[in-house]
Amino acid sequence: MKQVKIQIPSLVENIRVVESFIDNSKDTFHIEDDIYGNIMVAVTEAVNNAIRHGNKFDKDKNVYLSLYVSANQLKFEIEDEGTGFDFNNLDDPTAPENLENPGGRGIFLIRHLADEVEFSKDGRRVELTFALTPGVESPAASTTSSEAAAA
Repeated sequence: MKQVKIQIPSLVENIRVVESFIDNSKDTFHIEDDIYGNIMVAVTEAVNNAIRHGNKFDKDKNVYLSLYVSANQLKFEIEDEGTGFDFNNLDDPTAPENLENPGGRGIFLIRHLADEVEFSKDGRRVELTFALTPGVESPAASTTSSEAAAA
């Protein structure tokens, strides 16, 4: 398995560094266009969440982004240095009372763009898995046990 890791200070402008990381990974690992868009949106959203909500824009705290590449999947791991959050108790952004809210859709989007989403370390780490074969989910079920328990 191949892996690439970067560490960035918690500044919103560093999202550009993440975009470049994904672009370079696309070229290096020959990521297909059909999943590239999903990866770009999901990973940048997860890093943005880590900067904003996890590290609370503290430039002295870092966000760690790792990519693990195998023959049939890509796994991105995003970790912050914050206090975490209850990922099993999130408001449903599609509920009528939340439709007008300006935020609250990031994790919803991430869960719909990645083939598998798994939180750990009290919500300080999220792993996003993308299958490399279009139309085939990753070996694990698309809903993790923690998501199933929340359903």
